[in-house]
Amino acid sequence: MASSTRANRLMNRAPLLLLAPAMIILLGVFIIPMIYIFLLSFQDEEQQFTIANYLLFVQDPYYLQIMWRTIKVSLLTVISCLVLAYPVALFMSKASGKVRGFVTFLIISPHLISVVIRNFGWVVILGDKGWINNTLIKLGIIQEPLRLLYNELGVIIGLTDAFIVYMVLAIATSLYSVDPSLHKAAGILGASRFTTFLTITLPLSLPGIVAGTTLVFSLSMSAFVTPALMGGTSVKVMPVITYEKIMATLNWPLGAALAFLLLGSTVALVTLFTRLVETKRYKEVFSS
Repeated sequence: MASSTRANRLMNRAPLLLLAPAMIILLGVFIIPMIYIFLLSFQDEEQQFTIANYLLFVQDPYYLQIMWRTIKVSLLTVISCLVLAYPVALFMSKASGKVRGFVTFLIISPHLISVVIRNFGWVVILGDKGWINNTLIKLGIIQEPLRLLYNELGVIIGLTDAFIVYMVLAIATSLYSVDPSLHKAAGILGASRFTTFLTITLPLSLPGIVAGTTLVFSLSMSAFVTPALMGGTSVKVMPVITYEKIMATLNWPLGAALAFLLLGSTVALVTLFTRLVETKRYKEVFSS
């Protein structure tokens, strides 16, 4: 009887024991450093408690402008990823298993290469003497090179290339679960392909769109390498300015405050977006 009780206790504790190594690593390399950085953000140069670092962000239009630029670039990246990813996901949902696997490989394979190398590749393509400008000049379409780098456009192109895979896979996953008989039924009832798409395909793919939008927006808000390489000094975003405050000026308290303001803004915007989507679904269910 006692042995069976011990065995039951061990079985009940087994999930906790299996989870313990991961929790210890998470606690040591993420939670404790985050708490330390959060406390550091409330210190001044003399290590005294202050909220001046957070007040500076609110009072200085420079930081507010950088935050707005970060949000704007992230939203435009989400839109470009959605526009480019949806046709690919729709094609994958209708393709055979082999074709679907091949397309998935094509989408994922570029991400096996470092993002730094891919960004330098875009620099070669989009530069003043890059492939695009040289081709347009040779064709006589333009007389002077277009400015495709070191501006918000270049950053959006780089971020779209970096994160479009998440949007494609998220939307494709939702489309895989759509019953093909629904499209056949719509066709029998006389619905056109466009009407079928608007009434069946698009609504059923909304969970994937929401998931992809959340992922792309969160990753774009926190991206550092792509804005630094493809935006240069003319496109300052929150991750870049945070890095500069910590590593260049050694102002750790202000850098920590900017990092947590970025984190809080991202969480707040993502939460607001998901709540709005859930509220809309709730109203649609009860109105029907």
